[in-house]
Amino acid sequence: MNRDNGGVASGANLPALRSHNAALVLDLLRTAGEGGISRLELAERTGLTPQAVSKITARLRAEGLAAEAGRRASTGGKPATVLRLVPAAAHAIGLHLDRDELTAVLLDLAGTRVAASRVPLDLGAGADAVLAVVAAEVAALTAMTTLTTGRGAPTGAYRAPASPRASTSAPASASDAAAAPAPASVSASAPISAVGPASASAPAVGPASAPAADPDPASASVSASAYAPVPGAVLGVGVAMPGPLDHRTGTPGRVTGFPEWDGFPLREELARRLGLPVVLDKDTNAAALGLALRPDAPDSFAYVHLGTGLGAGLVLGGAVLRGGRTGAGELGHQTVQLDGPPCDCGGRGCLEVLCLTALAHGDRAEAARILGTGAANLVRLLDIDRVLLGGRAVLADPEAYARGAREVLAGLGLSADVGVAVAPYAVTEGAAQLILAPIFGK
Repeated sequence: MNRDNGGVASGANLPALRSHNAALVLDLLRTAGEGGISRLELAERTGLTPQAVSKITARLRAEGLAAEAGRRASTGGKPATVLRLVPAAAHAIGLHLDRDELTAVLLDLAGTRVAASRVPLDLGAGADAVLAVVAAEVAALTAMTTLTTGRGAPTGAYRAPASPRASTSAPASASDAAAAPAPASVSASAPISAVGPASASAPAVGPASAPAADPDPASASVSASAYAPVPGAVLGVGVAMPGPLDHRTGTPGRVTGFPEWDGFPLREELARRLGLPVVLDKDTNAAALGLALRPDAPDSFAYVHLGTGLGAGLVLGGAVLRGGRTGAGELGHQTVQLDGPPCDCGGRGCLEVLCLTALAHGDRAEAARILGTGAANLVRLLDIDRVLLGGRAVLADPEAYARGAREVLAGLGLSADVGVAVAPYAVTEGAAQLILAPIFGK
């Protein structure tokens, strides 16, 4: 299932992140939260020797990734020192390059959203114009790390570039964060409010989420030696965009409606411009990954996304299914009407063109019925019992889409559960997890 990690985490030049055993320890520190965990408990849960745990935690502390969280009450011997993860020690940026807008988030090491922005984007404006917008957003979010770590924090609060659709969220509070003026939290056009920091592990509404899914990031194209191990370092940038694309080489395919992206070395060019490791994946795969990493996620499910296009992300057996050419999940281009309207992909009667046409005519019920038809096809094909709906169009009326899809499945005698992932940043936070998840061995 394309499980190569590709060394993405090593791009930050943090030696403690390069060990499998360190990943085990970091994951336990992360799940322990602010309460922390003792070295003895770490040894018991990882199977490592106490000496090995001591060496690993010493490196993590030296690089600012772990810190003491107090001491446990003595049970007869010396009180045990408790350690915790330092979320502000490192960050990842997630980007969603949609057809008409760019959404960006900054997540800390614990997966908590520190900041977010949304600006208009014309995916058909050409690579130079698109990458210039991307570079500006990444630069702004990278500057946010000075606020969260307290190193040379500027006097003003971070704000995304002004735009009619822009939104930002304030820095998340953390014990390691220096007091800094928080940017005003605003929400513009988000169908479901998400003001303030939100954890990547927050439960979705409806049946949501799976144990660790394999993010399978492709190898970064920037040398690890280019990065300094400073607190708050940005480890890399995860980019999600409409497919099809080749996740392994980091190149888009013939994006529906934007064939000019076919074969463009997006990952390589972004890494060169940003000076950071970059991972590229489909928007639906990124969202599915983020949902799969939630603690209550099912082992197998399909994420069906309806926004400017229609597609699916598939999680089977706890791993994101990408296929031999990373083209799995192109649900939107299943032909369901042989003599239907032409689609930009070159076919006729595709689910995507039918669904988007219904939306253009204001017929939300018909769009939900078509979406349910696609969900039913996935249930029958993959024998799954959980479907999650998401995307901009779905979040405009979650109940209508969930109800419509459930009615289609019930009418066909299919018993799969249908829920809505009420997460406006599902794709973008999932993109950031392409960078973060391998650090914790996911």
